[in-house]
Amino acid sequence: MPLMTLDDMKTLAERVFVNSKTAPETAAIVARALVAADADGMASHGLSRIPAYADQAISGKVDGFATPRLERSGKAAITVNAASGFAYPAINLGLDAAAEIVGETGIVGVAIGHSHHSGVAGHPVERMAERGLVALSFGNSPAGLGPWGGNRPLYGTNPIAFACPRRGAAPLVVDLSMAKVARGKVKLAADRGESIPEGWAVDADGQPTTDAKAAMAGAMLPMGDAKGAALTLVVEIIAALLTGSNMGFEASSFFDAEGEPPHIGQFFMVIDPVAFAGDGFLERVEILMTAISEQPGTRLPGQRRHTIRAAAEADGVNLPDALFDELTARAG
Repeated sequence: MPLMTLDDMKTLAERVFVNSKTAPETAAIVARALVAADADGMASHGLSRIPAYADQAISGKVDGFATPRLERSGKAAITVNAASGFAYPAINLGLDAAAEIVGETGIVGVAIGHSHHSGVAGHPVERMAERGLVALSFGNSPAGLGPWGGNRPLYGTNPIAFACPRRGAAPLVVDLSMAKVARGKVKLAADRGESIPEGWAVDADGQPTTDAKAAMAGAMLPMGDAKGAALTLVVEIIAALLTGSNMGFEASSFFDAEGEPPHIGQFFMVIDPVAFAGDGFLERVEILMTAISEQPGTRLPGQRRHTIRAAAEADGVNLPDALFDELTARAG
């Protein structure tokens, strides 16, 4: 497994995308997002996504030359049409605009429509928290999870994320999928011929399975069972319907180059904490963080990620041989 620096990974990824009908500036943004995922130990959202992304850019399922279009549709409302392009440039555009106006409005909603896979949900909100803002994100995805008691997938695994600034520490980041595990992890296991733990998914007949390939043909199980399925429905409405995007059962797959663009959505809330809680907000946050950390055996959400990230920045990341060989061939 070749050991690569993060800069070398980004360069390799950019070359693949530029060779796959993607504008250089877009290639740089997408590459940066995928490398950041690998740096945080989230290989299912990292460079392993490149072959599917690249094939979709070549086929036109995602437009590598798209320019997202932003509109301020209300005093505290921003809409961004990703124009069938990659999600990352559209999200950056919308959140940068939100950060500019949230001081006057206190809170801003950002709706990203006609979008694509958005990677690690925690990263965009973390960037907002680094600017002193509280942020939440909601995203939908192609159908992979069914309503409770149903027999076929309707919703995606629909990730949500939250980030909060801290005083003298990295932001608190909560990032989770509505499924018991992100579907990308199952896809990665299927690609590697590995099994998955029981309880993650069911096969096409609705039976529990540890076969990753059978799980990909079936459905993911929601966290929290019936309550998790209900929360998934809430995320679907926020992420798909508020953004004018496809619902999960209407969207094409993220994993192949067949069909029309998925046109799913992401919705963000960006909040200026001072507008609501005053200057004492960060002090109160630290009181809560301390109360959690004082209990034996506890760990703040996202804390492990920072440790993995620091190691990756210092030492690099090992890429699987097959993935490295494929990306090198695609890079030309």
